[in-house]
Amino acid sequence: MRNVIIMGAAGRDFHNFNTYYRDNPAYRVKAFTATQIPDIEGRKYPAALAGRLYPQGIPIYAEEELVSLIKKHKVKEVVFSYSDVSHEYVMHKASIVLAAGASYTLLGPEDTMIKSKVPVISICAVRTGSGKSQTTRKVGLILKEKGRRVVAIRHPMPYGDLVKQKAQRFATYADLDKHECTIEEREEYEPHIDKGIIVYAGVDYGAILRQAEREADVVLWDGGNNDFSFYKADLEIVVADPHRAGHELLYHPGETNIRRAQVVVVNKMDTAEKAKVKQVLDNIKKVNPSATVIKAKSPISIRGGKEIAGKRVLVIEDGPTVTHGGMAYGAGVVAAKKFGAAEIIDPRPYAVGSIRATFEKYPHLDRVLPAMGYGREQVEELGATIDRADCDLVVSA
Repeated sequence: MRNVIIMGAAGRDFHNFNTYYRDNPAYRVKAFTATQIPDIEGRKYPAALAGRLYPQGIPIYAEEELVSLIKKHKVKEVVFSYSDVSHEYVMHKASIVLAAGASYTLLGPEDTMIKSKVPVISICAVRTGSGKSQTTRKVGLILKEKGRRVVAIRHPMPYGDLVKQKAQRFATYADLDKHECTIEEREEYEPHIDKGIIVYAGVDYGAILRQAEREADVVLWDGGNNDFSFYKADLEIVVADPHRAGHELLYHPGETNIRRAQVVVVNKMDTAEKAKVKQVLDNIKKVNPSATVIKAKSPISIRGGKEIAGKRVLVIEDGPTVTHGGMAYGAGVVAAKKFGAAEIIDPRPYAVGSIRATFEKYPHLDRVLPAMGYGREQVEELGATIDRADCDLVVSA
């Protein structure tokens, strides 16, 4: 029996456990470690989800404790299970694990993808913030126009009570309140609901799929970060971002996605530099010449855009895109410039609590406020930061 630790961020790690380790007597998962998302550590993956081999559940620790946990539990294998990190980062973690004496593992699609009874179209990306969600919505609308019953299954964001979040269904805004959704969840689910598309998410993606299949002609996998799909897809669509040209070959597991894709959407061509667009197209041709390439614009629209002209504005951007996604700006900054803002203020002097800590962790952020809202306290701190800001107008993207 091999003792195992799974490194993660409350997403891929739980899925890898559920599909590969949960009922596997050859292994004992001694711990999860957590990073990227605040306040995951210090909890347990509960016994109600962990299965018969884990009657006490599985503890979740901060990733900083990894080496001591390897030694304490005589761990033979550490499984890297999160996304949107550079290849260099992945191998630095490998070096830490190997130096501590354990083996280092990456589980692949064949070991972790679940087969559906209905057709699946997956929409994934090379980096977070590339435009997966808008692509998923477009594909969903095309299918609805053809009379298909469409259900979207979203990559996990289980930051609350994991047992209650085992399999969640969102058809109305009331469902968002019922499940106490975070800001990040609402950003992803609300546009689907507005278009009449039911959304599933949660922790146990086998149980989620069995429920979704009962009301779907087609399942859309709405990916998170740049992770690959949890389901075996009949069509794999991958979105590339020329604002971060070259990243399609430099980040894990985004390069996996670009190599597997049947269709690659090169997004944001209306705002990207031509040389960077060419670089992305050249890289696609180099590693996946058989893929169908779709060149797409990502036009920005904004309510009340005329009010921005001449104003000092605070810009709020999508949290993952500008934090671990590495972008210094997003659609909000583009819109503020397009509509003639006099100044985009530096939000850092007004940050409080965990928002201040976010700026310390991501020093490249000097013009945007990331929409961090992973819990009630952080939502309140985000609100306090906005209220303190010395600006004329808030641009929320």
